[in-house]
Amino acid sequence: MKNMDYCRPRRSWSWIFLIPPIIIAAILVVGYVVMLLWNEIIPSLFPSVGALTYWHAIGLLVLCKILFGGFRKGGTGPWRHRRMHRAWKEKWMNMTDEEKTKFKEEWKARCGR
Repeated sequence: MKNMDYCRPRRSWSWIFLIPPIIIAAILVVGYVVMLLWNEIIPSLFPSVGALTYWHAIGLLVLCKILFGGFRKGGTGPWRHRRMHRAWKEKWMNMTDEEKTKFKEEWKARCGR
């Protein structure tokens, strides 16, 4: 079977080094926002609850992720890609030769190759 990636653009892998700093920065910013919101809202609603420090806010985010988000194989990430790849492979294997030829021609026409 020939490669069916007619429309896949060539990608540069240099941007991959930006992802970890962006994720860390996002976690730090969200932690700061959680701290501000907590310190503004919760102590006024419940006077016995004190203010949150920055690192407590980060810990609260992690705790919420564990309790409410979990670490399951969700609809995103590499597992989703594998499921989609498996579904397309199964679909491809169930096609007749005429359907495969038609499919290839449509993708070549669509992608301009």
